Amino acid sequence: QLQLVESGGGLVQPGGSLRLSCVASGFTLNYYAIGWFRQAPGKEREGVSCISGSGSSTRSIDSVKGRFTISRDNAKNTVYLQMNSLKPEDTAVYYCAARRSTLCWLLNDYPYWGQGTQVTVSS
Repeated sequence: QLQLVESGGGLVQPGGSLRLSCVASGFTLNYYAIGWFRQAPGKEREGVSCISGSGSSTRSIDSVKGRFTISRDNAKNTVYLQMNSLKPEDTAVYYCAARRSTLCWLLNDYPYWGQGTQVTVSS
């Protein structure tokens, strides 16, 4: 059974950092593109960053470029989202998602999703 489990969320002050992890089980991550999405209260879920199956290609939305970095360790079946210089507007539930593809994109049409991890940026 294909499963994704996120971890690493929490409460952090503005300007702080968090590293989210997405661990896959039940499938080999090498053949899957992984996306990180977030949903803030009262807002639609949006794509934040994604990485191709090989890790050679990434995409990010403009609001996180230069602050968030996505990476993957296929040997550990894990994808990471390093988030630096966090802002209150980054507060949301963060989800990772997988699709069998060599390419990645930031649309919400990934077939496999984790349960989410809460990130709260507040002083």
